[in-house]
Amino acid sequence: MVPALSLWLPVVLSAVFVFIVSSVIHMVLKYHGNDMKALPKEDEVMDALQPFNIAKGEYFMPYISDLKQRESEEFKARLEKGPVAFLTVVPDAYNMGGKLFMWFVYSLLVGFFTAYVAGIAMAPGAHYLAVFRITGAVAFVGYALALMQNSIWFGKSWASTLKYMVDGFVYALVTAGTFGWLWP
Repeated sequence: MVPALSLWLPVVLSAVFVFIVSSVIHMVLKYHGNDMKALPKEDEVMDALQPFNIAKGEYFMPYISDLKQRESEEFKARLEKGPVAFLTVVPDAYNMGGKLFMWFVYSLLVGFFTAYVAGIAMAPGAHYLAVFRITGAVAFVGYALALMQNSIWFGKSWASTLKYMVDGFVYALVTAGTFGWLWP
């Protein structure tokens, strides 16, 4: 057994490496460029929503507050009339610095849980490939598996989700390689 806190170096370095790789993926490769689409008549839609001063948050329309309402004729008519939408409203100023900071913190968190599981599963001196396999699997779960929920429940494009899962697989490989290299 290896205490997770004694693995601070691979946790931090894997987060740094994942941060760099993710920057390359998004700024150089740019294959996520078509993950979202523009609304038809976007300016008109934005102008129409502006007077409502919608607070930051997540919304669903048509909204119901009780599952029993799902059976009402009124709700069924609203659903059929459409549009049916999930809407995420973010603050006016999109703070990229804050998002990047939170991404790095998230990568540290994935690294810490990877260290925790690997530390329980393996002893000091474990073979590189054994470390790579376990840490890669744990990191993949942290970076990729939960993304499928967005396609299952919220209608996010499966193509987009799969691209982000491929990214997660790459991040898992980077994490695994870092842990294998620095395993005590």
